[in-house]
Amino acid sequence: MRGLACVLMFQTHCYDSWLGGDARKSTFFMWSQLGGTLPAPLFLFLAGISFALVTDKLRQKNLPASQIASTTIRRGAEIFGLGLLFRLQEFLISWGWAPWTDLFRVDILNTIGLAMMLMGVVCWIVLCLARGPRVRLWFGVAAVGVGLTISLLTPPLWTTLRPHWLPWPLESYVNGVHNLGQPQPWLFPTFPWTAFAFVGLAVGFLLLGERARERGTQTFMLLGGGGLGSIYLAKWLDARPWQLYAVYDYWHTSPNFFLLRVGLLLVILAATYLWCRWGAGQWGFSPLIQLGQTSLLVYWVHIEFVYGRFSILPKRAQNIQTASLGLLAIFLSMLLLSVMRTKLKGHGAEVWAWIRRPAI
Repeated sequence: MRGLACVLMFQTHCYDSWLGGDARKSTFFMWSQLGGTLPAPLFLFLAGISFALVTDKLRQKNLPASQIASTTIRRGAEIFGLGLLFRLQEFLISWGWAPWTDLFRVDILNTIGLAMMLMGVVCWIVLCLARGPRVRLWFGVAAVGVGLTISLLTPPLWTTLRPHWLPWPLESYVNGVHNLGQPQPWLFPTFPWTAFAFVGLAVGFLLLGERARERGTQTFMLLGGGGLGSIYLAKWLDARPWQLYAVYDYWHTSPNFFLLRVGLLLVILAATYLWCRWGAGQWGFSPLIQLGQTSLLVYWVHIEFVYGRFSILPKRAQNIQTASLGLLAIFLSMLLLSVMRTKLKGHGAEVWAWIRRPAI
């Protein structure tokens, strides 16, 4: 799933950066950007599942709740720090034409790190209150509750209940206002984005349950069916004449759109399971699996060659054919980088040990 998120991210960024003129008004570009609404939810959803796996493993070691919380929260802080470092790198590379306010942009790495820290706090509370074999159930219930709360609070926090009293760098983590006076849909604030991580957390603990592991395929098929049900429910709710909020923005803050994307995530999860168990994932080398193993690296690097000073094509000046060739070049180069990273992983320690080897 991370590999799929990487590919969707590549095409979204490449076409957004390079297409110009009439190509930006085409139906092709519209569908490209619509596909771009999935990578961030996918990354956050998978961060939640991974967080559940790590938390459960630590819990089975009988570690105290405080130690589990500190370990997971510290990992989230590391990811958050990488997000800040990434922003600093972007600013230095773009020195001379990038505004200083770019240092405070709320990007996806910042949000993943923040979501992990929030999940660490929630899991610590659950561990302090719940014990016994049903603790996974309480983890899931708490995760669903927090995710739903975040989604429902998003519309007012973007509009009628905006925390104007906060300095804009802090308010931006609530609603993505940045320094532009109103929330920006191209940023990744806590509301609504971290809700996807909590959905992933709930799904992760569900998959760790004994019954889910025993039934395997049936569990994933039920999740896929639930995803389809969520999609139809979201469409049904959106068609109702009544609205809960004074300002309704379906594509950016609506809980209905959040529910629809959750449904898509569950369908993709089920399809990925089938693909890995009986499909092309069993054929040998898989570019998607390979990219997923180094998703952070390829995310970090490809940005510079698409949006940065080292863009391989002139920005906002290409037709669809040329931009597609550029996309193919980015995909192949990032795949090669991923393979090289995998092959070299761990070799640095071996080289360092050889250097420090005492002379004979």
